[in-house]
Amino acid sequence: MIELELKKHLLTSDGGITLDVGFAVAPGEFVALFGKSGVGKTTLLRIIAGLDTPDEGRLVVNGETWLDTARRINLAPQKRGVGLVFQDYALFPNLTVRGNLAFALANRKERGHVEELLDLMDLRELQHRKPSTLSGGQQQRVALARALVRRPRLLLLDEPLSALDAETRLRLQDEILRIHTVFNITTLIVSHDLGEVFKLAKRVLVIEQGHIVRSGRPAEVFSNRNLSGKLQFTGEVLEIEPSDVIYTVSVLVGNQIVKVIATQEEVHNLRIGDKVMLLSKAFNPMLLKVG
Repeated sequence: MIELELKKHLLTSDGGITLDVGFAVAPGEFVALFGKSGVGKTTLLRIIAGLDTPDEGRLVVNGETWLDTARRINLAPQKRGVGLVFQDYALFPNLTVRGNLAFALANRKERGHVEELLDLMDLRELQHRKPSTLSGGQQQRVALARALVRRPRLLLLDEPLSALDAETRLRLQDEILRIHTVFNITTLIVSHDLGEVFKLAKRVLVIEQGHIVRSGRPAEVFSNRNLSGKLQFTGEVLEIEPSDVIYTVSVLVGNQIVKVIATQEEVHNLRIGDKVMLLSKAFNPMLLKVG
């Protein structure tokens, strides 16, 4: 069980905000942190990992106090049992795939775990190659494997798939789900991708201006209950084309581009890259902005 309460003042491109959150995460739970850039999601992960310190706060993991500013407790990152995966992979360029995994070992007697991960992550054939010779998806698989080498109690994923193409991203989502099933590690992921949140997380915390404004199952948090009974898809706005008094909106849903006829009212606050929910009932589709 993770129990967390913290406050930290942040300076963002839009000015100063105060990250002020409190929540609990059950053992083995997969939770997503969702919200716009600059609301404190990455800072929250860094504080949990011990890479940043709040102005005040408390963090207890499985009964062990990792952080308590009132009692001046702040456990070092290497003592927290956390696996952290970044968007930019952060692999050692001079080491091979095997070398990157072996370097992360806390106990050299556990080399068998490296062998297990090479097989589990389908990296055996790549083990003697260096990161520069790998694709983005292959590098991220190595980063995920390296995060698991120390058998962490907590896995933190900071937009790990956002730099990848859609097809590779979908494959890595399946990989992350498989990892979670095999190791049953409590996992927190930061993501701007609504489809990714729906696919991976059992619970989502929506953060706005440093505060958690909604939480629950993704389908509950992002769906309007008054729209029940409709088919619902999430996607990303690629293009908005005006045509006389209507608009044609191209939306990326999975790997497919869907074109939707929309009114001026529906598109007045839409921008390229916005996350939307495509709702359809009786062949009358409509768009609902969700991010």
